[in-house]
Amino acid sequence: MPKGFAHIVLHASTPEDFESTANFYTTLGFTRLVDENDTDDERRVWLKLDAKDALTTDITYKLTLTPSARVNAEPAANTDWSLEETGVVLPTDDIDLITQKLESIGAPFQKKYIHHSHRVYALDPLENLVVFTDNPTHPAGSQKPETATEPLDKDAQPATRTRRIGVLTSGGDAPGMNPVVRAVVRYGISKGCDVFAIYEGYQEREGRLSAAENLVKRGIDALIVCGGDGSLTGADVFRSEWGGLVEELKTSGRISEEEAQTYQHLTIVGLVGSIDNDMSSTDITIGAVTSLHRICESVDSINTTALSHSRAFVIEVMGRHCGWLALMAGIATSADFVFIPERPPPGDDWKNTMCDVIKRHRTLGKRKTVVIVAEGAVDKYLNPIRAKDIKNVLVDELDLDTRVTTLGHTQRGGPAAAFDRILATIQSVEAVEAVLRSTPDTPSPLIGMSSNAVTSGPLMKAVELTHEVATAIGEKNFARAMELRDPQFAEEFDAYNMTTVVDDESIRLPEHQRLRIGIMHVGAPAGGMNAATRAVIRCALNRGHTPIIIYNGFPGLANGACAEMDWISVDGWTSIGGSELGTNRKIPGMDRKGTVDMGKVTYHLQQKNIQALLLVGGFEAFSALVNLEEARGKYPSLCIPICHIPATVSNNVPGTDYSLGSDTSLNSIVESCDAIVQSARSSRRRVFVVEVQGGKTGYLAVEAGLATGANTIYIPEEGISLSRLQSDVKHLMALYLDDDADKSEGRIILRTEGVSDAFTTDVISSILKHEGHELFDSRTAVLGHIQQGGTPSPMDRIRATRLGVRAVEFMELHTAAALNNAHKHKSSSPPIELTTVPESVAVIGISGVDVIFSPVTELKPQTDFKNRKPTSAWWDYHRPLVDLLSGRGLFTPQARRLREE
Repeated sequence: MPKGFAHIVLHASTPEDFESTANFYTTLGFTRLVDENDTDDERRVWLKLDAKDALTTDITYKLTLTPSARVNAEPAANTDWSLEETGVVLPTDDIDLITQKLESIGAPFQKKYIHHSHRVYALDPLENLVVFTDNPTHPAGSQKPETATEPLDKDAQPATRTRRIGVLTSGGDAPGMNPVVRAVVRYGISKGCDVFAIYEGYQEREGRLSAAENLVKRGIDALIVCGGDGSLTGADVFRSEWGGLVEELKTSGRISEEEAQTYQHLTIVGLVGSIDNDMSSTDITIGAVTSLHRICESVDSINTTALSHSRAFVIEVMGRHCGWLALMAGIATSADFVFIPERPPPGDDWKNTMCDVIKRHRTLGKRKTVVIVAEGAVDKYLNPIRAKDIKNVLVDELDLDTRVTTLGHTQRGGPAAAFDRILATIQSVEAVEAVLRSTPDTPSPLIGMSSNAVTSGPLMKAVELTHEVATAIGEKNFARAMELRDPQFAEEFDAYNMTTVVDDESIRLPEHQRLRIGIMHVGAPAGGMNAATRAVIRCALNRGHTPIIIYNGFPGLANGACAEMDWISVDGWTSIGGSELGTNRKIPGMDRKGTVDMGKVTYHLQQKNIQALLLVGGFEAFSALVNLEEARGKYPSLCIPICHIPATVSNNVPGTDYSLGSDTSLNSIVESCDAIVQSARSSRRRVFVVEVQGGKTGYLAVEAGLATGANTIYIPEEGISLSRLQSDVKHLMALYLDDDADKSEGRIILRTEGVSDAFTTDVISSILKHEGHELFDSRTAVLGHIQQGGTPSPMDRIRATRLGVRAVEFMELHTAAALNNAHKHKSSSPPIELTTVPESVAVIGISGVDVIFSPVTELKPQTDFKNRKPTSAWWDYHRPLVDLLSGRGLFTPQARRLREE
């Protein structure tokens, strides 16, 4: 027990409850220490369960007979007891034995398998929840999601000798390479390996023989290489030469016969570190997202000076054979024109094509012009398109005051974005596993990402496909070049054009299919809301629809606060945080207290002739979607397509892997925690307990915990117990005993705001400080609403644009039949009821890399409405890595002795 928490008190109101409760705990292994009988109405008994190992602690109960005690309400048998907010967690080595004992005394219980541990949720006779688990403190271990192509192999064991792994970074530097090294070292150690850092990367030279000798002499027979296609190809060549190099070393006497026999095979595992995102067989490469951050920060800054002087700017970004950075930056900064190698401008004259677009934008009222060009951009005849050429055209043809900015190596610098830190960490874990399961016949694997899951595939096959893109461009086969990129790339290219091009009659719908589309923001503000709104409005206008914004959410709709929008009215919204429409948590209800009157909502929908409705927001928007779908039978004006783009920092909306705003929030947390860790180090031996948002879901804490290297995290899915706190105190003490006494070390713990009402951020910090015995100090930091504000991250802007365009597609899909039928029968006005199918009320979300439409009727059974989140989470498998990579159990003898005391 932590000092200051001597025991837990239980109150029984009757002698029968008193005896049955004492019997319950003694049956389960508690020792009955002291019986105190003052009178018939005053009885006390002390019950104790001894700690089963150094990671847990003794549990002591004081059971009293208190006739006036309040009787607890019994949780319903048909509910999920794991969702209860309070309970005592007890460790056990034998879950089956516990269930047998519970059955023998007739105690109610539920069995679960959560967070890779078996759990039994039981009720004692006083209706207190007791949780038995075989994994109370998340010991070292990791699991992969079921969607991974090659799950982590639990049976993969190191050979009889300790595996020795070298880790190196090579080629152009990429943000995220340092997290790769950290994760490989720490996960490798946890798997019983020795890990060596190899400095200055990999160089192809005549010294490969010496390199082989150095590896053999140090017992290293596996290399994890993080670099681009050139570095990875060189590493695979090194592997192919390995047998000959070892034989030559043996023949020349530089290594022994035994060494040659022991190290006759070399394992190579590749991780792609490249800011260009130019490697095939993976959706994203380490460093690309951070580079995109640097580009967007620069363009956002340039936008203000361009606007002030009504100038044009040409921005050159990296990308010799890959236009990913240029295209994504174009979407995220709403650039006027983008040049990429894979898709040159159509027609014979790119100059006129560009000038037509920019001239139209200026005519509509734009005061600034931004053109982004990849360094490898070409026209359809493979003539280079250079930044200075673009500048000359803008000056000569449009008479624009134009400047050129070449971002150069600023794109490689700065702190890694949260996305890259997490990507590097989870891929590095898989890289170590790939080493452990490798055989001499296994082709060198490349660790990548596909549909939000870590993958492992042939390295050289990926390199060949990567080179094929350059070949296709060189052959002017641009369609093939686009095919070799992932489908998401092509979809995002189309989304960019749909939100940038103006007056393209080829994409405009017939008059009778055009809609009046309502757009509103619901719930709390989140980064990307405005970007999604801009995308919907511009795409709708290009298709011939009439976009109508609704101010202040559902209360605004109930008051008729609506306005039609034009193309220029949303210019610049992509990079604006918060909600330009104003957002509100109130939702429409059917005679429910605190809700907006459903009748007023439907009246104004009909009065404004709104034929499709888009909600952008968090769980409140999802709840509103549920209510609107349920009310369709009563209100005909709700028989229209109604869709929801999830936007909330908590990422707790069913039907999507990511909500808009969650990436912005993660980056805000990471930036704050970096500064906090720096302060903690400077103050010497200080632990900060950092409170993050998230409500009843731990997404932000888990992902930020990986990205910041947090010591541990507290999330609602697990709760907090006294035994858990004691274990964490011991862990911190062991860490600080293990530290160099002359160095300052600062650490952080992340706590989700909704994890516990009792164990607040201040309480946890006080416990840590008191129990640290002056080995370390503790402070708190509550990040609060800074997690909701600020400039949206590039990833949130891009996702918002893509989802916005698909939302318009969804509305068209579910209205075309009714509108075509009315037109066929020459109806004087379109029908009020455009669709009644359940699929027409849906969440538009992201699953892996795909945009999906999930009907709300299918999502309701997958939703925990009490705790406002889905019943399952894809990010759950990341949770154990936080504690594992913080080094639990991997200490010096002095630290180990502390844990054994």
